[in-house]
Amino acid sequence: MRKLITLTILLISAGASAQNFCQRHKSAEPITLTNAHNITIRGDSINGGDVACITLYSCHDIRITHCFIGNSTTVGIHLYGCANIRIDSSFITNVSTGVYALHSYAISVTYCEGKNMQGPYPRGAFVQFDEVSGPRCRVSYNKFENILGQSHPEDAISMYKSNGNPKDPIQIIGNKIRGGGPSKTGGGIMLGDNGGSYMVAKDNILVNPGQYGMAISGGHNISIINNKIYSKGQLFTNVGLYIWAQADADCSMDIISGNTVNWINKDGEQNDTFDQGNCGPVPGWMTNNTEAKINENILPKQLLSPCNR
Repeated sequence: MRKLITLTILLISAGASAQNFCQRHKSAEPITLTNAHNITIRGDSINGGDVACITLYSCHDIRITHCFIGNSTTVGIHLYGCANIRIDSSFITNVSTGVYALHSYAISVTYCEGKNMQGPYPRGAFVQFDEVSGPRCRVSYNKFENILGQSHPEDAISMYKSNGNPKDPIQIIGNKIRGGGPSKTGGGIMLGDNGGSYMVAKDNILVNPGQYGMAISGGHNISIINNKIYSKGQLFTNVGLYIWAQADADCSMDIISGNTVNWINKDGEQNDTFDQGNCGPVPGWMTNNTEAKINENILPKQLLSPCNR
């Protein structure tokens, strides 16, 4: 049974504090809050068991920081109908999905680490936005790793029917992602799934992330810029970078430029990029560096902090 935890009310400070994943955490029961606001959840170690570690319903202006979130058969952090939620400097492991935000506004996940998402589909992401909207949406500067045989992920970062603001798009910047599979549909960073708009994914580094590396599968005003994408051939690998409107989603005014890709598919063939041709012109497409001289060394052998490996 979920236990409702009464928390000390704190004003939320501006700016994320520095990461310190090896600090001592205090054990806490799973947390469920409804209509709460102006709270910081800090330094808790929560093992979820058969419930989500943290569940927020209709909450706003809450920060989750320096927490250990793990060991749940369901979601690590579940947000529903929430606004202005900041999650930073936390470690999330061995859950179905790390952060799942549904029907929410202005959600930020930054400077976190994650390991071994368990799925199954449609879960399996480190972060999934599902009909999230507004400015101040961020999934940036995180480090995520799935170890084949210890996890069963889908998309590492998934943007489903989500919409940023024209002046402040959803930002997916500076993430380091390694590992995926054996799903034959999941991969690295999926944008515009069943539609969406105003997103920018740039300066991310992905190594062996699954069936694909990065993709736009619908939506408008979405950009994939200056990312590094590498995979060796595995039984489930397909294509490194693609744009293809699927599920009857509208797709237009998207940009894919300056990306560096070296991707080997399951047949041992180079398969770096693919444009289905149903999203209209794709500015920057010819600027992508394919068959690039990059390999798995674009990420360090030890990606996560020592206490999280």
